[in-house]
Amino acid sequence: MQAQETQNEGLKRAYRLTVTVADIESRIDAEVQKIAPQVRMPGFRPGKVPANLVKKMHKDALLQEALNTSIQEGVQKTITDNKLRPATQPHVHLDHDYAPGKDAVVDFHFEILPSIPEVKIEGLSLERLTVEAEGAEIDAALERLASGHKNFETAAKSHKAATGDVVVIDFEGKVDGVPFDGGKGEGMSVELGSGQLIPGFEDQLVGVKANDSKVIKVTFPDDYGAKELAGKAATFDIVVGEVKKPVESKADDSLAQAFGLESLDKLKELMKIQVEQELNGLTRTYMKRQLLDQLAADHDFEVPPSMVEAEFEQIWSQLEQEADREEDPEAARKEMEAEREDYRDIAVRRVRLGLLLSEIGQGNGVEVSNQEMQMLVTQASQQYRPEDRQRFVQYLQENPMAAAQLRAPLFEDKVVDFLFDKAIVSEKTVTRAELEAAIEAEPEAKPSKKAPAKKAAAKKEAVPAKEEKPAAKKAAPKKEAAKDEGEKPAKKAPAKKAAAKK
Repeated sequence: MQAQETQNEGLKRAYRLTVTVADIESRIDAEVQKIAPQVRMPGFRPGKVPANLVKKMHKDALLQEALNTSIQEGVQKTITDNKLRPATQPHVHLDHDYAPGKDAVVDFHFEILPSIPEVKIEGLSLERLTVEAEGAEIDAALERLASGHKNFETAAKSHKAATGDVVVIDFEGKVDGVPFDGGKGEGMSVELGSGQLIPGFEDQLVGVKANDSKVIKVTFPDDYGAKELAGKAATFDIVVGEVKKPVESKADDSLAQAFGLESLDKLKELMKIQVEQELNGLTRTYMKRQLLDQLAADHDFEVPPSMVEAEFEQIWSQLEQEADREEDPEAARKEMEAEREDYRDIAVRRVRLGLLLSEIGQGNGVEVSNQEMQMLVTQASQQYRPEDRQRFVQYLQENPMAAAQLRAPLFEDKVVDFLFDKAIVSEKTVTRAELEAAIEAEPEAKPSKKAPAKKAAAKKEAVPAKEEKPAAKKAAPKKEAAKDEGEKPAKKAPAKKAAAKK
């Protein structure tokens, strides 16, 4: 087995590997000897089938297995012998002229991790801006909680329901004048404008009053869960029990009790903990930004193009999603295109910093323990249905790079904490507004021109760390249709109300 280097340009490497027919045949013979005792064939006692017959029976499978194993070992040996650190999985191509009985010629190429110059971690200087979680901060959090908590009171019988009101109804659904199973319910509360019911249903309740009767006409969506109703036109006989109007919630004992707490004081204690966590997160974001900017300024080296492309695609995909939510998506996309190279510069910075953090972590014994990794796997598996979780775990076991990507954010946090401990840190107490302004004033540095401020949020995300041998993300096992991302979760309702639900 011989390997010849065919490319050595920057971080790109390519080799031509020749696997001799003798090596392939030797592996086939060894495998035949291993499986022969288990092979059964009419006319022969168990385990006594001649090796040449075993070889003939399974020649295609044996050849494929021997060829794959030889190539894998040859590629790995080439990498080891040349002391290379691949940044990506090698791309392997078997010569199209290969035929059984001939040497196998294989070309493979990949990118290697760069040689990172001496990492400078001494002399780091950081400022920690802190906000006290007291008084006004707690009161503001309570006000935000109260304003987001919906409360309703019965309106006057003459009040006409408007969007945002709750209408309590009894209903019976019919298709072609015939009631259908699950189409009848009593005392169902419907918040108008919530999108809780099938299209058109809530719109026709706008303007109703208590004790009104009405016939609502709708058409079930083509993808409706009950196939016998999908795409069908239907009517619903409605009787309105009452209409409720939203009322302003106040930060008092009743609000606390709505969240299962005894009193407002107990709620304040809980809110203080949450506010402290939030403010600590802002403080860390500001410090981390300073840290990464200093590291980026002190270190410059070539990075693997494929890693940059993968990072850029991730950034671009996020921006496209944000553009689609703008009032004028087309204009937003045009603005993105004008700044494409700026975002590519950011991708380069992120990859470089990721490699740098990985080098610092490995050089200083920073590790994610097996117990911590198990917790990450358990947490990540919760997004899947119970019957799919084991399949997700198996996927991680079979894909080391996918597991590394799951581990990377925690690894990065631990490296950042290590560097925080090394740095000279000055302390300063500020207001929340001052801290948020400081974060906004620290855009992610890049070699090209500064992009418009409206894009700052997308550009300031924490740089994802890449551990040893990082690669572009591989897709996790697909979730079933019921778990489609972006699908609005329907509120679970009793069976008797199911037909009216999305």
